[in-house]
Formats: sequence, structure tokens, C-alpha cells
Amino acid sequence: MAAIEFQESSYTKDGIHSSNEEAQMSDTLSKRGGWITFPFITGTLMGLTLAAGGWGTNLVVYLIEKFQVKSIVATKIGNIVNGSTNLLPVLAAVIADSLLGCFSVIWISSSFSLLGILLLALTATLKSLRPQTCENGSSLCPMPSKIQFSVLYLGIVLASIGLGGTRFTIAAMGANQFDKAKDQASFFNWYVIILYASAVLGATVIVYIEDSFSWALGFSICVVVTLIGLAIFLLGNRYYRHVKPEGSPFTSLARVIVAAIRKRKIPISSRSEDYYSEHAGKVEKVASVPTKSFRFLNRAALKAEGDTNSDSSIAKPWRLCSVQQVEDLKSLMRIFPILSSGIFLSTPIGVQMSLTVLQALTMDRHLGPHFKIPAGTMIVFVLTSTAISLILIDRILYPIWQKLSHRSPMPLQRIALGHVFNALGMVVAALVESKRLKITQTHHLIDDSKSNIPMSVLWLVPQLAVVGIGEAFHYPGQVTLYYQEFPTSLRSTSTAMSSMIMGIAYYMSNAVIALTQRTTGWLPDNINNGRLDKVYWMLLVVGVINFGYYLICAKFYRYQNVAKENEIYAADK
Repeated sequence: MAAIEFQESSYTKDGIHSSNEEAQMSDTLSKRGGWITFPFITGTLMGLTLAAGGWGTNLVVYLIEKFQVKSIVATKIGNIVNGSTNLLPVLAAVIADSLLGCFSVIWISSSFSLLGILLLALTATLKSLRPQTCENGSSLCPMPSKIQFSVLYLGIVLASIGLGGTRFTIAAMGANQFDKAKDQASFFNWYVIILYASAVLGATVIVYIEDSFSWALGFSICVVVTLIGLAIFLLGNRYYRHVKPEGSPFTSLARVIVAAIRKRKIPISSRSEDYYSEHAGKVEKVASVPTKSFRFLNRAALKAEGDTNSDSSIAKPWRLCSVQQVEDLKSLMRIFPILSSGIFLSTPIGVQMSLTVLQALTMDRHLGPHFKIPAGTMIVFVLTSTAISLILIDRILYPIWQKLSHRSPMPLQRIALGHVFNALGMVVAALVESKRLKITQTHHLIDDSKSNIPMSVLWLVPQLAVVGIGEAFHYPGQVTLYYQEFPTSLRSTSTAMSSMIMGIAYYMSNAVIALTQRTTGWLPDNINNGRLDKVYWMLLVVGVINFGYYLICAKFYRYQNVAKENEIYAADK
């Protein structure tokens, strides 16, 4: 009897001890995430972006000055790098969502970036890894050897992969640390502020060191800040909320299409019991009957004989999908028209950035007797304008909006304002270019592409500032919209959508420039003898047409998650 009592007592203590351990583990997990992770995630972002601004912004100049690469070829390499670093985040996001998770993708990509920038630093430090110096692009200049080119391009490829794999995956991981849409929106705003501010710092301070002191020192600083960013990221691991990958979400989307086609002859039912609404024995969070939009896809969730096992699990995954999987595909189809309008929103920006450098090269870039603004750093004015505008918008405009309307500004409204400011930027650019051409004609410099016209390069700042203000509206608006409206399984991919749009826009901008050169006389090699102002007016027309298309898409779009979050926010208030 005593033995029985002892066993019962021990069992009870063990049970209490076990339950206490479970409770402690639950508390520990519940405490993960939140704003405590913010310094680690943004510190990582700052380090990696500083480095990217240092090596990426000045890459074309480095290729021309140190590797005797022709200017046009160097520009093409720069465009390819910009396009690739904006398209690679999509691949990184898919890997994060389906295989490795955000944390692993970020630290692995950061390691690639560190190695790539280290190779670039070695090419600038070791004379054996670069050709002998050559002045004024003489035809007698020694060309780089195959080994020198191999090390250079390997460094560029690794650094580009690292940059593409981290920038927007960090955004997804940061947003995953918060439960409320209000906190996620605030994080995205600060994310963009820090992203742009760091890019400005890298593109000014580090680039100045590279141009004025030493390429080796500038690239070495990039290596150090990348290493610091990676270290900060790993130190915050104990505080992160890790979202486990659930396999490739695109496979389930493909199954919906295949299943719907295979069941195309089956009539659509309105009864909930005819649809498969469970996954792993759990009732899913959507209505048991699929929505009426894109009704053809509803057939994929219709149960037929032999589609399920005795335990109600799916026996034929390419013939039967859950209602949730059907609705996930529908959500992507609903948002695709809005996503497509973002490409032609960003294309004029890409064209303007390229042409602004050409304009700056013909203008007076002196600030005082000793300092001359590098033409390639004119983008800094866009980044600065965006960063300042984001702070004012987040701290002043949006709170006023919330007090007056009792709700947060909707993402589609933010994007619409971005369209308006982007169009205004093209107007300002066209007017400034008209003034530049008149001054060129007045001083008889039309046929002289090497002399600088007596017009300050600061005349280009207003157009860049207006475009930066527009980007402060449409860029966070796009990221927020895609993150909250994409299926949960595609959260990392959603934050990379804006990057993918920019990547496509970079290639589209090259196509626009090439097409304009072939069909008009507006863009000769000597822009003093061209009509760059007409190019900007053309971009304005394209932007206005695209804005009309966007308004039509936005009018017919119905929020799936954003509207609910605003209702919750209003109720809390």
C-alpha cells in the first residue's frame, strides 16, 4: 500500500514537473517575436545595405577605371546586376517558403555576400588580380587575364546572390515577428526607411572613400559591415519567431488547376458537404463552400468517388484539393492585375535613373571649389527624399488620416498616391531638361558632349525628390498589400514581389531606351543633340495610361485580409 502511495506521489510530482516544463516552453515560445527582434533585424539590414551601397553603386566606375571595361559594356553589366538583384529575391523567397525558412536563407545568403565582396576587395588590394593601370582608355591598355576576370565576375556573382537573397527575405522575417497588421505596416515603413537611409550612407560615404582615397579601403569597409550585419543577425536567433516551411506552395496551386481541369465535366455544387474542407483532420479557416469568383476552380475541391481515404485524407492529390488551396489560387489571380500595373509604374523610374546620370555628366557638378558630385550618386537624392518622406508620412500624415477617418489608409490608396507623384516627377524632369537644352543652344554646346554646360546639377534634384516622395507611398503600400493579401504559405514570396517588379522594370527600361533609340532621334549618344525632354513626356503618357489601368483594377478589387485588420484596428480605438 505504501509502495502504491509512493508511486502515485511520484507520478503526480512527475506530472506536475512535466506540465510546468510544458508551460515554461509555451511561455518561452509565446515571448518570441515582437519588437524585441527589431534591433537585430534592422541592424542586419543596415550592415548588408551599407555594403551594397558601397560596392553596387560604384561598380560601373570600378569596371571602367580598374579593369579597362568599355563604358557601354560596364553600363550593361551594371544593369544586369541591378535587374538580377531585384529578381533573385523571388527565388530566395520560394526557397524560404518551401524548403529552408527565412532564417537559413538569410544567413546563407549573407555568407555568399561576404565572400563575394571579399573577392572584390582582393581585386582592389592585390595587383596580381587586376590589370595594369591605363589612362584615358588607350587602345594599348593591357586587358585583364582570364584569371583576373574570373575572380572579378565570381565576386560580382556571389555578392549579387547574397544581396538578392537577403534584402526582402529580411522583410518577410521581420513581418513574421508580429501578429497585428498595424505592427506589420509600421515595421514595413521602418524597414524601408532604414533600407534607404543605409543605401544613401553607403552610396555617399563609402563611394567617396573609394573615389578619393582607396578602392581597397572602400571594399574592405563593405566586408566589415557585412560581417557585422551577419553577426548581429545570428545573435538575435534566440528571440526570433521561426515559421517552419511547409513544402512548395506552388505545387498545391498547380494541383488546383490540374484537378479543376480533370473535373471540368462535373457540375458545380452549392452544398458544403460536397467540398473537401479539411486538412490533416482539421477543419480549415475558410468557408466550407468556395467563393463564387473563378467558379471553374471550385471543381478542384469537389469530392468524387475514390478521392478520399477511409480516414478522410486525400487519396488523389492531383484530383482533389482543399477549399483553402482553391481560395489561395484565387487570391493570387485577383491581385495579379494590380501587380502587373506596378511594372509600368517602376519602368519610368528605371529609365529616369539611367538618363539622369547622362544629364549629370553634361552639367556643372561642383559644390564649392573642392568637391564634385559623382554622377553615379544622383540616386542618393531619390533615396534621401524617400527616407525623409517615409518618416513624415508615418509620424504625421498617417496619424492625422486615422484620426479623421478612424481607419488606417488602405494600401491601394497609398499606391495610387505613388502613381500621382511619379507622374509629377516626369513633368518636372521634362521641364528641367527643356531648360538644359535651351542653355546648351545658347552657349553653342549642342555638338560638344565633353564640355559641361553652365547649369548646376542641383537642377535635377526636384524631379528626383518628387519621384522619391512617390516611392514613399507606393513602395510600402505594395509590400503591405502583397504581404497581407497573399496566401499565408507565400508570405516570403509576397514581400519579394516588389523586388521582382523592380527587376522586370530594369529590363523593361533598357528595352524602352533601345526602342526609343531605334525609332526616334531623341536619344543619340550625345544627349545635347537629342530631345530627352520628349522622352520624359512620353514616359508621362505611359504613366497616365498605366494609372488609369490601375484605377480600374483597384475599383474591382476586394480586400481579403486588409479590410478585416482595419475593422479590428478601428474597434480597438
